Amino acid sequence: MKKLFSILFFFVVLVAANAQQQISLFFDSNRHEINVVELKRLTDWMNANKDSKIVAINGYTDEDGTNGFNDTLAKKRVNFIYNKIKGIVPIRDDFKTRSFGENFQQSKTKAENRKVTIYYIQAKDLAREDEILGIKPKVAEPVEVEPAEIVPIEEETMNFPEGASLEEKIGLSKKGTLIRLNDINFYLNSFALMPTSKPAIDELVYVMRKFPKLKIELQGHICCVNKDVKNLSTDRAKQVKRILVSEGIDSNRVTVKGFGVSKPKHPIPEQNEAEAARNRRVEIMVLDK
Repeated sequence: MKKLFSILFFFVVLVAANAQQQISLFFDSNRHEINVVELKRLTDWMNANKDSKIVAINGYTDEDGTNGFNDTLAKKRVNFIYNKIKGIVPIRDDFKTRSFGENFQQSKTKAENRKVTIYYIQAKDLAREDEILGIKPKVAEPVEVEPAEIVPIEEETMNFPEGASLEEKIGLSKKGTLIRLNDINFYLNSFALMPTSKPAIDELVYVMRKFPKLKIELQGHICCVNKDVKNLSTDRAKQVKRILVSEGIDSNRVTVKGFGVSKPKHPIPEQNEAEAARNRRVEIMVLDK
């Protein structure tokens, strides 16, 4: 609002200084309606300016009375004129009314202070409207394009060579490829990694260093329950990321996501431990390489 106020004040100054397109209508003391003479002046002006455009209306009062009374009176005078003009003379979309009460440079002649001033641009000058108002052409802001969603590619469809290492799989992968990190295990109902997970973690660290442009999403999955109430799948993925970052891998190369039990390899409840083990897993999705 402050910015708009400043801009419109600037409009008023420019119009008054450059184009001198304004008309002031004067009020009797303590009245917010204009008299018959001023009403005729307003009517004549409206008839002559049906194709002009109003940019601002300012209201003023003399110093008689309290500040509060005069502020209210100035607003009422502006509203009176606005209601007379509305629908007859076009008004800018960013049009602004301002009421000054007695807080402006007063003339020694009180009658000159009881007024409403309309600032406007004549029809013949509307082609230069922005120029007159000092508005610079808007520079189009760049449109942010949402990145295309990566389509997951299940590891089974990649037909990796039997017994291929993580390094070999990454070398053969493309954007969206999902690769299971084997032998990454956590303590029951916890995101704490078991010591037996260290070789798999070390292999992942090695691969991240081997492929410096590789970016991955760590995806956590759990088993054996209907809902991931504790958000354990996300916490487990985050724990793996913490270790990668502690080993010097740039955190910007690794994002995390937990899927809970929404993407099981086998229906839940699992029929045996082998199915459960296959469901609870950490996978990586290749985002870039």
